[in-house]
Amino acid sequence: MKRLTVLLAAGLLLAACSREEAPPEPVRPVLSMQVKAQDQETLGRFAGTIQARYESNLGFRVPGRIARRAVDVGAEVEKGALLAVLDPTDQQNQLRAAQGDLARVQAQYINAQANARRQQELFNRGVGAQAQLDVAQTDLKTTRATLEQAQSSVNQARDQLNYAELRTDHAGIVTAWNAEAGQVVTAGQQVVTLARPDVKEAVIDLPAGLAERLPADVVFIVAGQLDPNVNTTAIVREIEPQAQSATRTRRARLTLAETPPAFRLGTAISVTLSSAIAPRIELPLSALQEVDGATRIWLLDTQSQTVQPRDVTVLSRDSDSALLKGGVKPGERIVIAGVNSLKPGQKVKIDKDSPR
Repeated sequence: MKRLTVLLAAGLLLAACSREEAPPEPVRPVLSMQVKAQDQETLGRFAGTIQARYESNLGFRVPGRIARRAVDVGAEVEKGALLAVLDPTDQQNQLRAAQGDLARVQAQYINAQANARRQQELFNRGVGAQAQLDVAQTDLKTTRATLEQAQSSVNQARDQLNYAELRTDHAGIVTAWNAEAGQVVTAGQQVVTLARPDVKEAVIDLPAGLAERLPADVVFIVAGQLDPNVNTTAIVREIEPQAQSATRTRRARLTLAETPPAFRLGTAISVTLSSAIAPRIELPLSALQEVDGATRIWLLDTQSQTVQPRDVTVLSRDSDSALLKGGVKPGERIVIAGVNSLKPGQKVKIDKDSPR
């Protein structure tokens, strides 16, 4: 009996020792993030370009064959700079013909003046007839009118010759050529496009449905595609009233709040549309855990590095994230990876690459 008592005591002692030496729960590494409230809703992101608000489509004022182009696309030109030249042969011939007519009429005018003086002298001496004097004076007036007409023809022919040179009426940048050297163009036909670089704007194409329901407080963020750090805000200046039949988009022109130097004409940009909304919490789906029909998240105490579960209500979810009605506050840190292997009060190791 005494021996049995000793054996039972030894067994109890061993059992107690085994319980005291049970290994602690493992410290699990987790990814976490700090909860942030979103007060802006993204409506979309669209590609566009920086363009000049004011562009001029220039053409020759006379028809002819283009002899040469003086500048290329992208060239910066000053006011009055030469852009292109027509073959001036026709205009030169017209000027020579007009000058010849002027010389002939000038000679006729000199004779008419002399005849009028002679008839006036004869009439003053009483040997000339009044009818002959009237004829001479009428011929002088007619010849003077013909002389003025011939002079105008010369001036017009000289202008036509000057119009064979296409020059700028303002400083700008050549953005497009619509005719090549050797091509015959008509008067007024579009030959070159000249943009004024002093006022720039962003140009994008919006889906017709979005363009029709843009909220009044929409915010446009314009950023360079190569360097998103170069950005500014913008407002709508105009939206085309009709959608393009092929793409069902409407072109929107945006006035920039600022124009960074990197925003040169033709720069590719990315435009993000957003509008203000009531603050809401959006979390990745990996942060949610489904337990007995309820949804919960795991809150992380950064001081003790332990976790505790908390039930939340999900308003909506998509393929990547879920929108919560409540249950978590901005500034709290939650676990976003490894939630299915956690226990209340468990020690965790925060991964240094966790999102801030």
